[in-house]
Amino acid sequence: MASTPKDLRGRVVLNHSTHIPGLIAILQKLATHPQITTVTPAVISRGRSNAPKLRLKVSVPIRGGFKLIARKGKSVQEVFVITDLSAEQLATVIETVL
Repeated sequence: MASTPKDLRGRVVLNHSTHIPGLIAILQKLATHPQITTVTPAVISRGRSNAPKLRLKVSVPIRGGFKLIARKGKSVQEVFVITDLSAEQLATVIETVL
């Protein structure tokens, strides 16, 4: 992706000390999309299934955007994205970033 001016980029809120390994780099790429304003990683927990590589999936709509679920290994982390994209458009953007 071409670099975008800093004022046109979305921001990644780093409010937790722990994140799934590799997630922040992906979220920073996601935040460069012009229609994404804020990306906030949230609660991290242990899942029962094992995802060998990092996956990011659109989960449910929230006010102003969507909740995503990031999975890697047995770790699961919620990510909130503020955007005016539809769920299908957001899923397409996520696929291009991964």
